[in-house]
Amino acid sequence: MSKVGESSQPKNQQEEFVESIEHEEQAPHTVQDEPQVNKAQQDKALQLIEEVGYSTILTPENNKHVLRKIDLRLLPIMLVIYFLQQLDKSTLSYASVFGLQENAHLHGHQYSWLGAVVYVAQLVFQPLVSYLLVKVPMGKFLAASTLCWGIALSCMAAANTFATLMVCRLFLGIFEAGLAPAFIAVTQMWYRRREQPVRLGSWYAMNGVVNMVGSLITYGLGHINSSVFAPYQVIFLFFGLITVAFSSVVFFFMPDSPLKAKFLSEDDKLVAVERLRMNQQGIESHEWKWEHVKESCLDLKSWFWFSLMVSISIPSGGITTFGPLIIESFGFNSLNTILLNVPFGAVQLIATMGGAWLATTWRKKGPVLALLCLPPIAGCIMLLKIPHDDAHKGPLLVGYYIISVYPGITPLIYSWSAANTAGETKKKVTTGILLVGQCVGNIIGPNLYTTDEAPLYHRGLLSNLSLFCVLWLLIMLNMAYLSFLNKKHEKKRVALGKDAKIVDHSMFAVGAVPTDKDGMPVQQVADDNAFKDLTDLQNEDFVYVY
Repeated sequence: MSKVGESSQPKNQQEEFVESIEHEEQAPHTVQDEPQVNKAQQDKALQLIEEVGYSTILTPENNKHVLRKIDLRLLPIMLVIYFLQQLDKSTLSYASVFGLQENAHLHGHQYSWLGAVVYVAQLVFQPLVSYLLVKVPMGKFLAASTLCWGIALSCMAAANTFATLMVCRLFLGIFEAGLAPAFIAVTQMWYRRREQPVRLGSWYAMNGVVNMVGSLITYGLGHINSSVFAPYQVIFLFFGLITVAFSSVVFFFMPDSPLKAKFLSEDDKLVAVERLRMNQQGIESHEWKWEHVKESCLDLKSWFWFSLMVSISIPSGGITTFGPLIIESFGFNSLNTILLNVPFGAVQLIATMGGAWLATTWRKKGPVLALLCLPPIAGCIMLLKIPHDDAHKGPLLVGYYIISVYPGITPLIYSWSAANTAGETKKKVTTGILLVGQCVGNIIGPNLYTTDEAPLYHRGLLSNLSLFCVLWLLIMLNMAYLSFLNKKHEKKRVALGKDAKIVDHSMFAVGAVPTDKDGMPVQQVADDNAFKDLTDLQNEDFVYVY
């Protein structure tokens, strides 16, 4: 029966659905609505809702207000941390054109191993990092990591042999091992799946900023004439001490989670929780679950992420370490080489943020990744085929700059993995597997280049070309597998009496109503599994993004 004052005219399907969505978004969830799970294993978000007695109403207005607060607090800290980390890694390549190899008497593969040992350390420590990220408060973890790696970099100023440089680089790798997985975890913890590509892309885009700003700073430091320090020692000491100083900012201002954030009011915390309900990924749990570990290791997706990261990290590791030397091989002096690395960073920045924006607009990551593989393929071919002489300096630089589109690929793989993994322990373990792949690639990459192969670097460039092609194929296969998993979840939902076709509203703006190809609204994901700390394979309401 209709209420007094309501029209008795029958409503069409779209009108009924829009009203149901508005009711769902405006009606707060009570404690009775929440899934009853073991309190020792439940998500901390569920505990907060139980303590308050209700969840809040999520509207476009309060969502925008809280998202702005989160961005203004988290992003500046994350951007600076990642900027410093990438800058600290790049100091080796900067130092290489300011006499490091000569002063430390490096020869053969020794310089290559100084680039690779950071990733050897990260590879070995990834299992411990995965465990710590579940057990240790996130803000404190990031502050301690930043302090320790800053100290390790500062100590490199006193290293003047291969052995001492190796030790310093080893510790640098150990203390940096948890930063990328921590940032992925932070993005999963604070942002809706729709918002994740741009946020992941923004901090990873610091690679491009480093190549611009870092190159300019290094250019200035290279002009310092000191009777005590060589130019490369000034570079190590300068960037190391800045990192140590910034660790105190991280300690005092980086929150551990949305549930403990002092910059959010009690109502804002509830909005932060409600924002993430539709992710079906939970927010925070410090319970380590071995069944999640097992599932992550047996999940075919985990090994797709691993393979994708190996395929992109081999060229990335080689070009990052040997990039300035490749430019120098075109016939430029040391200072001009540093300046000509600036456009490389600009292209990186545009590719990274452009790719993130396109993935958000299309609500798909696979097609964008496949598109980003094409320019590096063209760039490698140019460097392999164009003669290395004074007459072709310009085309060689263009080829090198085209290759620099590749950094836009890595953050999208991060985002692709993050959006398609649920369960607190499984998220951390899967990220660990992904980072192991990145470490393996970065260990192999620099060793495909050697200073003996200058100026052509034929072996390194040819291997990079092959791997960009392999990467494209792996992207296609992963898209097909994710589509298969969605169909599998559809059958499971039907068996449980649920609608087969559902759309995760975390991929749409708050208040937006997604429609199918005929313009009809599509049922949203049920939220009864949101905070049960289920994995993506266990949760039939989870929708994979390809």
